[in-house]
Amino acid sequence: MEEQSLTYETAFAELARIAKEIESESVSVDALAEKVKRASELVAFCQAKLRSAESEVNNIIAQMDQNTR
Repeated sequence: MEEQSLTYETAFAELARIAKEIESESVSVDALAEKVKRASELVAFCQAKLRSAESEVNNIIAQMDQNTR
């Protein structure tokens, strides 16, 4: 999956799949490190998306506040 086409929803779904695989112990020891690395990348991606969305929402609210004064 290309990072450019990655959305929060697809990243979160992939992260959930990885977590389920690890929890069910269906991941081989050989693949475990790669799964954990990918999960770490997905967590960072999701956090960045959430921070960006929060910033946009705060800017919109600030603009609305200025327009009502």
